Amino acid sequence: MTLARGDRWLIGLDIDGTVLTEDGELDPRVASEIRRVRDLGHEVMLSTGRSVSMTLPVIDRLGITPSYAVCANGAIVMRRDKEAPIGWVRDRVETFDPREVLTTIRGHLAGASFAVEDEEGMFRFTGQFPEGALAAGRLQVEFDELLDSPATRVVVLSPGHAIEDFLQVVERMGLHKVSYNVGWTAWLDIAPDGVNKGTGMEYVRELLGIARDHVMVMGDGRNDIDMFEWAASGGGVAIAMGQAPDEVRAVSTDVTGTDLEQGVASALARYFQA
Repeated sequence: MTLARGDRWLIGLDIDGTVLTEDGELDPRVASEIRRVRDLGHEVMLSTGRSVSMTLPVIDRLGITPSYAVCANGAIVMRRDKEAPIGWVRDRVETFDPREVLTTIRGHLAGASFAVEDEEGMFRFTGQFPEGALAAGRLQVEFDELLDSPATRVVVLSPGHAIEDFLQVVERMGLHKVSYNVGWTAWLDIAPDGVNKGTGMEYVRELLGIARDHVMVMGDGRNDIDMFEWAASGGGVAIAMGQAPDEVRAVSTDVTGTDLEQGVASALARYFQA
């Protein structure tokens, strides 16, 4: 399928396992193709579970200047502002009270590690997280200190669980008044109720005035499912990476190559021919 020339599209790209490989590598072909499509007049942006401080450097690596970036699984939408100290400002921030969900999960997952991201991008955490898993701004605290600050995101890591067991435990918890998704490992991301990458992208789409059927998204993880459903429901395009799990593929409109096969570049070349 080749899209009609002259129509402006909003293209939202996941980062890890999509734009970057799971090892954090950026293939030159992927970066070049993203810039080529940008130069055709389309709005190419990132939509990620990463915190702001871990997202903006990727935009710089790509060499693009999008108007917006969706971070923290939709809880934070950044807007480019050349007058701001870092060149960006927080345009929209969604928070929630993490107390109930933290105490509920702690009762089900003994030995889990917890992290709470606040609206400024600071992580307060307990236990152990892999190097580079959290933003540079982080502070190890006691569990009770996680309960009192508004959160844009809660992260739970339980390496003692296999992914299948972890999924079953999460289902049994019956989490309410929050949105959540499970990553590749025993990693749980929790956002404010009704907030996800799709809601962040819809907010940006409305600001830019781009038609609902002129959106394209790409991703590989369970946290992309809501974004895929949002794109597809409006007549847009939702492209799963080749390594995406079955439940992600099931809500996609197309599948491209894996991250190691430069799937993003292949899809953009196919849909947006010069």
